[in-house]
Amino acid sequence: MLSRRRFLKFSGAFAATGFSTATYGVGIEPLRLGVTDYHVRPRNWPAGFKLKIAAIADIHACDPWMSLMHIDGIVQRTNALKPDLIVLLGDYVAGHRHHLGRIDAAAWAPVLGGLKAPLGVHAILGNHDYWDDKTVQRDGHGKPYAQRALEAAGIPVYENEVVRLTKDGHAFWLAGLGDQLAYMAARRFRPVPRIGIDDLAGTLRKVTDGAPVILLAHEPDVALRVPSRVSLQLSGHTHGGQVRVLGWSPAVPARNGVDLAYGHIRTQCDVIVSGGLGCSLMPVRIGMPPEIVQVTVGGEPMEVTS
Repeated sequence: MLSRRRFLKFSGAFAATGFSTATYGVGIEPLRLGVTDYHVRPRNWPAGFKLKIAAIADIHACDPWMSLMHIDGIVQRTNALKPDLIVLLGDYVAGHRHHLGRIDAAAWAPVLGGLKAPLGVHAILGNHDYWDDKTVQRDGHGKPYAQRALEAAGIPVYENEVVRLTKDGHAFWLAGLGDQLAYMAARRFRPVPRIGIDDLAGTLRKVTDGAPVILLAHEPDVALRVPSRVSLQLSGHTHGGQVRVLGWSPAVPARNGVDLAYGHIRTQCDVIVSGGLGCSLMPVRIGMPPEIVQVTVGGEPMEVTS
């Protein structure tokens, strides 16, 4: 039988463990910064063509969790990787209300403008970038403020658009998909269900030759219908679940038996889902520290390191 003294001792230890875990999840892990490496060789990727991509996802700018100084540190760390190409995978605005202050796009976008790569910096938007702009939500169309700020900082933003790039005589296409959750239901705006502006088929029709395609899609769910014509899909949105226990995230269920919460997944193409950098809903990360993703496409496959 458990004595009162042992029960109180156990309860105190349990409470202390819970408090220390919460403190770590709120005050330490969200402010960490790591780099996770992937090396993939898609089935339809040209032999001898190696491409190094750095991917930044889910910044969610706000104080103190994602300050301008912290964003600048991410920029400097990313530039130090010397990638051929940098991609931004959406959700730049604050994703929760538990902060000391929002950071306006006019402030964070110029900091991201410091990113540099030989083949450029290319961006898509995420659902929060649309949801945050009340005018765009009300009208059901238009450029969100985040997009205008990025473009003013010299970073092109793709909405169901493609661009053809070349490196060492090899061509490839970069396709940016419109967000799948761009407009949310809200009676004060209009009584419609949450809808997206993604047009996968229309985007891929803009690819005019047989060069490989890299798809940027904020939400990874589209991977279930991406054709094998696409070599690689890069996504964010899930934050890896923000809380992961033994590699499993209770917050992001599998879709049709496919776990798209985090990491390298193979569907019709290779899919890499970033754990992201900021937080949504609550400023908590446990077992899923913030990360910059570095992807080397081509060459021999290797294990993931971080």
